[in-house]
Amino acid sequence: MVAPPDSYILQQLESDKQFHSLPDEQKRAIIEVRRKKELVQRELSVIDQELLRIDQELAQFEGKFNSGGHDKTETSKAKEDAQGRQKFNVDPKKGIESLIASNLLNDTPEDIALFLYKGERLHKTKIGEYLGENKEPNLTVLKRFVELFEFQKMDIVTALRQFLGKFRLPGEAQKIDRMMEEFATVFCRTNNEVYSKSDTCYVLAFSIIMLNTSLHNPSVKDKLTADQFVKMNNGINDGGDLPAQLLINAYNSIKNQPFEIPEDDKMDFTITFYNPDKRGYLTKEGGKHKSWKKRYFVLTDNCLYYFVKESDNEPKGIVPLENLKVMECKERKHTFEIRSDDKVIKSAKTDSGGRMVSGNHEHYRIQASSHEEMLEWMDSIRKSISKDPFYAQMQARKKKAMCKQ
Repeated sequence: MVAPPDSYILQQLESDKQFHSLPDEQKRAIIEVRRKKELVQRELSVIDQELLRIDQELAQFEGKFNSGGHDKTETSKAKEDAQGRQKFNVDPKKGIESLIASNLLNDTPEDIALFLYKGERLHKTKIGEYLGENKEPNLTVLKRFVELFEFQKMDIVTALRQFLGKFRLPGEAQKIDRMMEEFATVFCRTNNEVYSKSDTCYVLAFSIIMLNTSLHNPSVKDKLTADQFVKMNNGINDGGDLPAQLLINAYNSIKNQPFEIPEDDKMDFTITFYNPDKRGYLTKEGGKHKSWKKRYFVLTDNCLYYFVKESDNEPKGIVPLENLKVMECKERKHTFEIRSDDKVIKSAKTDSGGRMVSGNHEHYRIQASSHEEMLEWMDSIRKSISKDPFYAQMQARKKKAMCKQ
């Protein structure tokens, strides 16, 4: 589900005189929190509608089956089909096994790929989850799935829009790598008059995804220019350059129309606070008074949020996990520390009046209830800090793409 734009949030805050008197940095923090809250509320509404639709659908099937007015075998098959798809939206492997066992899906990579490509009543997060698995038959299904796209004579941005519109990319870097590798292979094979090898398509595809983030993520302050985008892709075509106009056209396409996150994966859409990397109560040291207080922490989307209590709708503080490091604090039992190479960690928190203000922490000290729990949190935070599924792979592939064969 697409997040509400700034204009929508600003309209809600139009009459808030306190908001308009704040510095720009604090305004941006408030807008971002309001945006996330609005997105959560919209998602909850969608979930309610989805549950209602499923209840009505099942009731309809039950009614037809019990009425005797319809063919019972046909109605039973329809019910099994609906149940199989619902199982898929919880566990893709079990859902496919259920449909195969009911003779509603042939047990071949080609038929499973077509089933996922059509995606009828399937959550796109779960499609991405299935396609990203590094085992059979998933790997072969991924190949057949990508081959269903007709990329001939298509520019790479349009091809990416079609490809990424069929599923939601998983968060794991290795899964993304396999999926983008298959995309690059098929796209390059059908457009070999422009691209010399699949590594070129791979690097350019990742560059475009990163460009989309740069231009449309409000937390990114330094937006890429068209010239910078062209320069960052110099030499990726087997040591040569791609046509500058091709890259400028890609830049303008993304600038004018960002990629849209697939909207119909209602129950499994990873939204802030509802599908976190980790959550739970910890004890946090205060920034000014150095007192220790119990707080409810949520780790998600490369940010660490903390609440006064679990039932709170809005966080007490937000710590973006960019360029930070986490280490054990020897001064206090079961305690870890989050630090930055800079003097102050960029963060935001609500003050006593409920206003969002900039944090002023040189470090965050957080205590777990046990040594094991401390290590688990430290490991999860480290993964979140370093979790950039695009950058490392693109850099490695870029070096390969720039080497002539």
